[in-house]
Amino acid sequence: MRVGEGRMKLGRVSLLLCLLALQQSVSVQAARSTAAEQNQPRIQKWQRIRRNQKQGHNEIRHLNPDVTEWTSWFNIDHPGGNGDFERLEAIRFYYRERVCARPRSIEARTTEWVKAEQTGEVVHYSPDKGFWCINKEQPEGRICSNYHVRFQCPVVQAYWSSWSAWSSCSVTACGDTGIQVRQRTCTNNMRFRFIMAPKCKGKAIERRDCSTEPCQVCQHVCAVGHVNEECNGCVCDQHLLLGTVHSTNGVPISRSRIAMEDQPHVTVTVSDESGSFKIPGICADSKTRLLIESARFAPSVFQAAQNGTESSVVKAVLERAEKPYIVKHPETKVRFEGQRVSFCCKATGSPPPLQYLWYHNGTLLDTKNEETLLLKELKNWQGGEYQCKVSNGISSIKSVPATLSVTAKGRRNCKSEPLQHFIKLPENCFQKATKSFHYNVGKCPNTRCAGNLNFDLRCKDSTRYCCGVKRMKDVEIACQGYTLPIKVVASCSCKKCLEPKVLIRGRAVAADNGEPLRFGHIFVGNEKVGLTGYKGTFTIQVPQETERLVVQFIDKSNKFVDTVKVFPFDRKSGDVYFEVKLLRKSKPIEIDSTKGVSIPLGEMEGEDTIGKLEIAPNSFHRSNGESYRGKVKASVTFLDPRNITLAMTASSDLNFINEEGDILPLRTYGMFSADFREELSNEVIEASNVKVYLDTASIKMPEHVKKMKLWSLNPDTGFWEEESLFHIEKKKRNKREERTFLIGNMEIRERRLFNLDVPEGRRCYVKVRAYMSEKFLPSEQLEGVVVTLINLEPLPGYTANPRAWGRFDSVITGPNGACLPAFCDAVRPDAYTAYVTATLGAEELEAAASSPKMNPNIIGVSQPFLGKLDYRRSDHEDEQLKKTAFKINLAKPNANNIDETNGPIYAYQDVKECEEAPVSANHFRFYKVEKDKYEYNVVPFEENDLTSWTGNYLSWWPNPQEFRACYIKVKVNGPLEVMVRSRNAGGTHPETVGQLYGIRDARSVRDMSNHNVSAACLEFKCGGMLFDQSSVDRTLVTVIPQGSCRRTGINNLLQEYLRRHPPLAINNETSAFSMLAPVDPLGHNYGIYTVTDQNPRLAKEIAIGRCFDGTSDGFSREMKVDVGNAVTFSCQEKLVTHQSLFQRLQSSPVETLTEIGAEMRRQALVRPAQSRIVAYPSGQRSRRARAPSQNIRRSEFPRQ
Repeated sequence: MRVGEGRMKLGRVSLLLCLLALQQSVSVQAARSTAAEQNQPRIQKWQRIRRNQKQGHNEIRHLNPDVTEWTSWFNIDHPGGNGDFERLEAIRFYYRERVCARPRSIEARTTEWVKAEQTGEVVHYSPDKGFWCINKEQPEGRICSNYHVRFQCPVVQAYWSSWSAWSSCSVTACGDTGIQVRQRTCTNNMRFRFIMAPKCKGKAIERRDCSTEPCQVCQHVCAVGHVNEECNGCVCDQHLLLGTVHSTNGVPISRSRIAMEDQPHVTVTVSDESGSFKIPGICADSKTRLLIESARFAPSVFQAAQNGTESSVVKAVLERAEKPYIVKHPETKVRFEGQRVSFCCKATGSPPPLQYLWYHNGTLLDTKNEETLLLKELKNWQGGEYQCKVSNGISSIKSVPATLSVTAKGRRNCKSEPLQHFIKLPENCFQKATKSFHYNVGKCPNTRCAGNLNFDLRCKDSTRYCCGVKRMKDVEIACQGYTLPIKVVASCSCKKCLEPKVLIRGRAVAADNGEPLRFGHIFVGNEKVGLTGYKGTFTIQVPQETERLVVQFIDKSNKFVDTVKVFPFDRKSGDVYFEVKLLRKSKPIEIDSTKGVSIPLGEMEGEDTIGKLEIAPNSFHRSNGESYRGKVKASVTFLDPRNITLAMTASSDLNFINEEGDILPLRTYGMFSADFREELSNEVIEASNVKVYLDTASIKMPEHVKKMKLWSLNPDTGFWEEESLFHIEKKKRNKREERTFLIGNMEIRERRLFNLDVPEGRRCYVKVRAYMSEKFLPSEQLEGVVVTLINLEPLPGYTANPRAWGRFDSVITGPNGACLPAFCDAVRPDAYTAYVTATLGAEELEAAASSPKMNPNIIGVSQPFLGKLDYRRSDHEDEQLKKTAFKINLAKPNANNIDETNGPIYAYQDVKECEEAPVSANHFRFYKVEKDKYEYNVVPFEENDLTSWTGNYLSWWPNPQEFRACYIKVKVNGPLEVMVRSRNAGGTHPETVGQLYGIRDARSVRDMSNHNVSAACLEFKCGGMLFDQSSVDRTLVTVIPQGSCRRTGINNLLQEYLRRHPPLAINNETSAFSMLAPVDPLGHNYGIYTVTDQNPRLAKEIAIGRCFDGTSDGFSREMKVDVGNAVTFSCQEKLVTHQSLFQRLQSSPVETLTEIGAEMRRQALVRPAQSRIVAYPSGQRSRRARAPSQNIRRSEFPRQ
């Protein structure tokens, strides 16, 4: 075999040598063969072709480098995702030897053999990069075709490699000259390169002259001392630099790194335990500046001060390092093409921000490092989202995106035609044209528009323009027996925006027994903004430029843990109400500061502790750094996630900022607050050398053990910041039991709230909507509802305890509902679960029912996804429980399952899809429990959107900046709950006298202890200034109960007030009560309840709560019928026979005929009343004209 192989190799070499010898005459032979080919017999021509084929098979080719050939077709990508990418680099990765190094041309076709330039698609290709087609660049409705490509390569390609780097200079002495060399190699794409390689044009080696720096004498001059060896500074051999490093409150900072400012990376020395340091040989002059750095402190530069001829002193005070925090976010703006715009961004931090970057739709802009972004001569393509990113060397943070809308010149950005907006009519106002009880009154879209700005480069536009009502027209709606006036929007235009004030109202109470936080201090940032009231109430006005409201509640009585809350708000909704739950401090224990102590964390009956705090001996010190020796009162309060009832007491919103400036969520394993005080003076003291032990048995998710960190809360920003890492250690609990702990080191100084958390990446969004009633009408969605989601631990058998919670989030509903962030899992639907609640003011909304049978049409989620989520309302298994919450599985939707792509769970990256989902998409529902209640305004107004207010004399709310809600309490004696109506018309104002403002209906509510008495809290239009603020109108209010009712009493104080403030309304009919609305805010003693607020819904909720309670400052949802009433009616239930007239004539003809005759005589004696237009069906006549009779049907009352 070896002999045969040798002969074969020898034959191949001989053949190749022959070919090289024949290469020079190839061109001549080719010319001759062309001339003689016509005379050759076919058999000879075939032999020549066959011979050439054999030569080609043995890789004997023409060595002309100009000859090229096409490669095979390549298709390594498909047009799914972002497009079709046939990159040359990727093709080489898969087909390494099938493409030459430098292709000369490229051809692309679709898999249907259509050339790329003939498809009409936007494509890109080049021989050196390959081919690519991007879906988003294609015309609307199209995506890229599936392409394959091929390349044109030389048959023989000789080319140079890249040049090597220049060698170092051949000489090293200063002032000398030498030579530098670089080289390259010639290569080709043939297999036998050592034989067949053609020559490359050019040189393989290049040389150039080089020289070293000229020899110089050090020019540095020292005023004191002598020049150092590097000739960059001075040395004073006999001089000593002394320094100290302290914090702002005087605590010495050890292990601080000291360096010279001009050599920041060279550590000169380190401070000792007392914060002191010495540097010999350093001269003290104006150029001697030290850079001092320490962990958790902002690096700073300090100037040395001469203390004598042989010494100088540096007293360094370092500020605690603070991550940047944006205090001014860029503002959303609208401009015309060709105009200018500026976006501003400002941040604080320690050290101060060093870099400002600007992004447009996620793409980094090439701008200066400035707080302001200026754009001139705007084009349409410049519209979109703008965002700034701020860095200070410690961390980064991103602003809230601002939207820029660019409108073409000459184009209206506010259409004059109003949008459709339907209001509900009374039940006796059925409209035959629409076949419904709804009427289209129109509305203008609540969008920003470009107006006339006197200066368009301000950070905040001096005037904001919005699309609003330009003109309204009067319409009368035909109802049964009367006409109803209404104002309808006729046209819209761009006008100044209505910007309501935003207030945060609420109560701060203890989570365990509801004890209020009395006179607690309220801080926003470092500024004190007020105190809580005696009942824990508070009001905070949201600053205009605030995007994230962080509020701190501090209890000076030391009953409760200092609590930090991040309140969501909506600028269109005005006020928002929150119930702040406070965690009561643990009872302090007395410890000896000279001895070590161990404090357990998470003591629950029947449960092991989660961990402990271990404080070393002599670790306590005062805020100025002075060591403390003596007794310490220590209170460590632990918020245990195993106790679900305490979830709402957690501080902040459990978020942190990563290095890229993005806000990310945390999942807690417990929070604790540490409070140490001196025994005698009760002054707060600090502690160092504190260890935190966390039992790994309490961490049910194994992957969280390595991710666990200790965090501290920044009370100014509301974000959690990393305090310490953990390391694993095993300790024996007793002789037989060994436990594994995570141990972290910490100091308890300025910050007192700590958290045991891990970042969690499995995130989703949950879509929730709130409605005015359980009819769930799209037009009756509620805005300003606070929806809260509490994430629970994974279920048993997965990885954790079902009783523990991991985090909570609160979001306010807007015009399209709310999207709540939550943890979810794609593998197991029941891995994560959640409780969801909703509140409006102080009222809890009810969730859609899940029993006795889950109805997808009621819940709002279609099957089969609903079954996978396992929806359960809180009363699903026990009807005695509240109906105000629901529990679901947080199953991450499967993108490949069409049943799971329409909500209500959305992947985290699909947040925009969640926010923009139509009302027909799957969502969870809450509704307000208000049965038999109806409101009608002549001038339509959406209380959910304060910007929909229209200035008109007949507007129910005359002032958009201040909403005054008025209620009258009506007592009803009788066995039935009855509907009560208030008809509100102009009383004393010349522009509105006799004209209808609106009507209100409310059903009376029984007293739980007396079933024969009920009361109704009925809204009426308050008296006062109208929208022009020129004169007062005392509204003519008429209270009309349903059915056979008789007025039996009027509040004496109210009657006296009305008598002393004429004119008096005529009260001739005993079946009703009329009054001219009082201008003064009376109170419960008069049966009138008045509340003024920046939000109409909240004002009404508070007024109703006081009316139910019968007090001027209380709140109740249980009707107390015997206190705080204004007027009393007695309503009797009439017995109505079920027999027809024919049946009665058969059973008792004499009595029936007698009754009919008597009724006819009575009707003949009744004088017909003059007709008039009212907003209520006739039938409320004088009781003298309606004698009781079992045969006469009582007037019907419209019910909602």
